[in-house]
Amino acid sequence: MITADPLELPGHGTPRRLRCRVLQSPLAGVSDRIFRGLVRRWAPDALLFTEMVNATSLELGHGLQKVEELSGEAGPIGVQLFDYRPAAMAEAAKRAEAAGAFLIDINMGCPVRKIARKGGGSGLILEPELAARIVETVAAAVQIPVTVKTRLGWCGASGGAVPARAITWCRQLEAAGAQLLTLHGRTREQGFQGRADWAAIAAVKAVIGIPLIANGDIQGPDDALRCLALTGADGVMVGRGTMGAPWLVGQIDAALRGQPVPPTPGPGERIALAAEQLCALVAARGDHGLLIARKHMGWTCQGFAGAPRLRHALMRAPSPAAAQLLLRQAAEGLQARSAAKCCKEALDET
Repeated sequence: MITADPLELPGHGTPRRLRCRVLQSPLAGVSDRIFRGLVRRWAPDALLFTEMVNATSLELGHGLQKVEELSGEAGPIGVQLFDYRPAAMAEAAKRAEAAGAFLIDINMGCPVRKIARKGGGSGLILEPELAARIVETVAAAVQIPVTVKTRLGWCGASGGAVPARAITWCRQLEAAGAQLLTLHGRTREQGFQGRADWAAIAAVKAVIGIPLIANGDIQGPDDALRCLALTGADGVMVGRGTMGAPWLVGQIDAALRGQPVPPTPGPGERIALAAEQLCALVAARGDHGLLIARKHMGWTCQGFAGAPRLRHALMRAPSPAAAQLLLRQAAEGLQARSAAKCCKEALDET
């Protein structure tokens, strides 16, 4: 269990208070408004994020929905921006603030080549002076807090000189005006391979004066507790582990508070959740919503008899109606198997 005290971020005129020490990572193509609504059921106070927003695209009028839909959501929502141009980042930050962003997070950790190659995401690790200028410019443009999500460095695995480079890098971001850092325990070269270096995160935490959120290899409450015990971090961010598991943030939050952990949804609940998400995506995006829902249904419909066959069929469903029928049949099959099991047990007892 960690302290239940909120994290205080002074901002630049508009302070913010984080009541939950578990953050949901921005996930491209995943953490949209509908997904965030599901996470909220288990974690009403957690800081969630929009998908990454490209400041240049926003400038050209693309991706506006990611920002403009914030006003209709409950709970704190941060907007994560990426780009290599300080002025464009500042303008995008002002637009996000006006739309109701809880804070602005600058992505300096995305390992995707097409982003890093253009100087955004983890590419900024190679340009520390530019990175600092971006933080300074954005912080001067808004009143809400500005935070940064980054990695241990550009290349190299755990150990060696990585902690020293990470310390220098994170101190530069702090000096530029970042009020909180989220540190992924891998380098850009590692991507998501190997194990996250929590010891390196601990080394950074020991020398910076702003809150540090640990990220990497946190798949459940036990991982989060071990990570915090080792790193001394102020909280954790979970990302890929929430794919198909929107309850995970709430489970980890309960564990950190020393409260009963909400149970993981069973097969029937998972199928119902997949059906609900499909329906919401189709209502919002039309038939294209089915294409988006396929990956979510594939992640959610796991861990029960017939799940592989169901996922295979869902990936090939030609229409939303066909996918809903498959889910309904799967739910009915589960109920039938459960009823048959109960009857057998009753007969065995007589």
